[in-house]
Amino acid sequence: MDRTVIAYVIYLVVSIALTIWVARTLSSNGRVFLADVLHGNEKLADAVNHLLVVGFYLVNLGFVALYLSDSGDIEDTRGVFEALSAKLGVVLLVLGVMHLGNVYVLNRIRRRGAMEHEQQPPVGPTGWVPPVTGA
Repeated sequence: MDRTVIAYVIYLVVSIALTIWVARTLSSNGRVFLADVLHGNEKLADAVNHLLVVGFYLVNLGFVALYLSDSGDIEDTRGVFEALSAKLGVVLLVLGVMHLGNVYVLNRIRRRGAMEHEQQPPVGPTGWVPPVTGA
């Protein structure tokens, strides 16, 4: 088998496995965070969590597929490792950026919700005080 094909197979297996692992980790640990952001609405938190996981898979697996092609043939074992390290390094960076982006957006939503929740509604006047004249 050609070394380039071997590198492609290893790249796909490792990239897909990493994407699945990160998505499962984010899904299981992010559920609690989402429930807090959504003020305890567990059903909505589960739905949003599922939608985020699906979007995460689509974006990352799409990137992995697009980043598969290489410009040249890999001629030796060293070339296999160099190609894999470059490709997997970029995939890991994209996974990390996606994760940080999700956390940032959810944290912004959480803080906005907390500020709205902390604001007190206006209270009507309880009495009337006459103006002070001459002192």
